[in-house]
Amino acid sequence: MQQKEIEFLDCRMHCMTMRETVELIKESVSAGLFVQHVVVNVAKMINMRKDPVLAESVTACDIINIDGMGVVWGARFCGHDVPERVAGVDLFHELLAMAARSGLPVYLLGAREEVVSKVAEKVGCDNPDLIVAGYHHGYFWDDERAVVDKIRASGAKLLFVAITSPKKENFINKWRDELGANFVMGVGGTFDVVAGKVKRAPKWMQGAGLEWLYRVLQEPRRMWKRYLVTNAQFAWLLLREKVCQLRNGANSGESGVSEVKK
Repeated sequence: MQQKEIEFLDCRMHCMTMRETVELIKESVSAGLFVQHVVVNVAKMINMRKDPVLAESVTACDIINIDGMGVVWGARFCGHDVPERVAGVDLFHELLAMAARSGLPVYLLGAREEVVSKVAEKVGCDNPDLIVAGYHHGYFWDDERAVVDKIRASGAKLLFVAITSPKKENFINKWRDELGANFVMGVGGTFDVVAGKVKRAPKWMQGAGLEWLYRVLQEPRRMWKRYLVTNAQFAWLLLREKVCQLRNGANSGESGVSEVKK
């Protein structure tokens, strides 16, 4: 299956639907290929510009989905054909269902012990045929090697890492060749949502690109500055990119937008 790759604001990403993403991952895992996956949103794109290690970890991924309506709308505004948003939490559930149907063992890594254990129990109940090869909390930085060895010994084919950015991206990129899994995905705060610790925004807010606002309302002290700064910086970069496109188009008679089939 071809991946439609674009470069938007100096970040490469793939324009795929949820269905295409799941199918590509299934094909790759069944063929024994390794796939490192990541999603990008406004905050991550801004942070990548000032954190070269994070940027390298994201760029090294085989599939880079767009999670965040701000990025979807921004890319479309600049002329890219983005079919839909592929939210990490939704992809997580789709992949668990696929793994259950295909008999592929999964491993859950991240969050606190009481959270990840609850997630393991819940996803097992939701997908009776799912093989949960193991799970481990996300506070293991004094001995990463022991956790990597545990994951490898579990025989898991799919690994989901629920640790904050940029730690999860850098951990995956650092240990990718020793994890033993064929597919590794960072899922951020997904475990907190699945465990019921954090509520997800209503559907209408998701569709309107207001999940960030819902998070601010839930955790105003921790989130308001993060989203205010990153959203403002993204808006400025987007405006500058559009102006550059219009100038280039005026000079060359072309839009200046390019897409690459990979």
